[in-house]
Formats: sequence, C-alpha cells, structure tokens
Amino acid sequence: MKNKTYFITGTSTEVGKTIASAIVVEALEADYWKPIQAGELDYCDTKKVKALISNKKSQFYDNAYALNTPMSPHAAAKIDGITINVKNINTPKTKNSLVIEGAGGLLVPLNNQQTILDLIKPNYKVILVSRHYLGSINHSLLSINLLQEKGFEVAVIFSGNEHKTTEAIIKKMTGVLILGRIEEEPYFDKNVVKEYANKLRSGLLKF
Repeated sequence: MKNKTYFITGTSTEVGKTIASAIVVEALEADYWKPIQAGELDYCDTKKVKALISNKKSQFYDNAYALNTPMSPHAAAKIDGITINVKNINTPKTKNSLVIEGAGGLLVPLNNQQTILDLIKPNYKVILVSRHYLGSINHSLLSINLLQEKGFEVAVIFSGNEHKTTEAIIKKMTGVLILGRIEEEPYFDKNVVKEYANKLRSGLLKF
C-alpha cells in the first residue's frame, strides 16, 4: 500500500473528529499527529487516540502547539502569550501513512491571517466528519466546496444517528466518496474502534 497523508477535519467542533481519527489510524495502521491542541492537555486528543488503538505499528507525534485553553487556537495562543506561526508546524517525517487531526472546522483561525485550511498541503487527502444538526448541510456543503475549489480530494464520514435526507443531499450535491458512518455508540473502546476500522478499511484504501 502506498503511504498517504490524511487530514481529518469537521463541519464544526465536537462532531467526532477524534474518534474518526482513531478509526482511520487503526484501519490503516497509520501514524497520528495533532498539530494544535487547545485545552485538555492532561488527556489530550493524542492520548485519547493512542488509548483506542490496538495495532503496534502506529506512532504518535507531539503537538506543534499545546495551548492551555479550550478555545479557537488564535485566542488560546493569545492567552498563553504566543502567536501561532505556521512555519513552525512541520509535518513529522515517517515512512508510514499519517493521519493528521485538525482543530474545529476549516476556517478556524490560527492567527490574524491563517486558518486550519492553511495546514492542509496539496498532496493530503481530506476526510470531513459531518454530524447531523440544524445547519449541518450548509456547513458540510461549504466545507466540501471550499476544499474542492482548492483542488483537494475529499471524502466524508458521517457521525451519529443516520439522517437519510441530509446524507443523500450532501452526496448528490458534491459527488464525494462516502466512507461510512460512525453510529451513536454508548461508548468507544479498542474493540469498537477495531470493528469500525474493519468496516471502513476497504473504502479508505480506495481513497
């Protein structure tokens, strides 16, 4: 399998990016990197993903920025007395596939000029996690259209309970690959993540 880099973003915050990241990491036995962590430093997303992975191949890389406050990165950085410099955010060198988890959505500011979108390089494949809520169709279409305009390959993972009309219109209006859905599970542990990894693997390998 050719090694690839996958950037996982979402339609908003709290839509399931970290669980989706863990599933993709497990499915591909890929490495994981969260460039910017804002808040929850004691149990950050890297630790959460690591706790859900069963394979022994995946490596986990340190955040480029670990910010103390659970806010937009530009605001959290200001509280910490720093300014995020994208030039200091260097993709880890690995011979393995790499899963990169963003923070919030695509246009979350990093500083006064740049957003999460500026972290996505031309060769990355982008996976959008879309969770159903009032306004999610708009957020999904805006995100997908922006990524497609920039020339990125985009696939979608739906998160939460099925909503057929929402999912159908997103697929129809964008033509993106739908990798599958992560259901509203009572809990996620290594076994549940492995089950989803097995379901999504074939689609990920084609993407």
